[in-house]
Amino acid sequence: MPRAFAAILLAVMIAFPAYRSLARSPDLADAWNGAEINWRDIRAGIYEASQSGKTAIMVFHAPWCSACKSYRAVFKDPRIVEASKNFVMILIDADADKMTNGAFSPDGTYVPRTLFVNSEGDVSPTLVGKDPQYPHSLDVNNPDELLSLMLKAAPAEGEQAPEAAKRT
Repeated sequence: MPRAFAAILLAVMIAFPAYRSLARSPDLADAWNGAEINWRDIRAGIYEASQSGKTAIMVFHAPWCSACKSYRAVFKDPRIVEASKNFVMILIDADADKMTNGAFSPDGTYVPRTLFVNSEGDVSPTLVGKDPQYPHSLDVNNPDELLSLMLKAAPAEGEQAPEAAKRT
């Protein structure tokens, strides 16, 4: 489903180039350290990931969610800020964008949910947290789990990311 959704979204953006210029900072980006992390909305993020070949990190949240509010602090950690530069960072309000929330829900639509998505729209089945019931729910109080996954996903200079290497 994510691949089909990404393909449709990309087709719309290619067919209507002016649509890309409507990209804006996602709602609540400031609360998620938007001053230091270049959050994209779903349209701009999918387009950039498909064009750059970078992995996207999609963070699904809800304004009412207390765990999401705690998770925001993880993105203020300087190590996360630095690592985020190697990814296309996409922030999605799960309540406001129900279509995207449903399209990228490999194991449910719970929040907060962090997905590593390759440039072809495939959600990584291996870049997940420790909770078997909610594998895309990461530690909301400590940046170490997210940072570990980011380091696994980010390619070293001149190398492919492990997920990409499996496909070649």
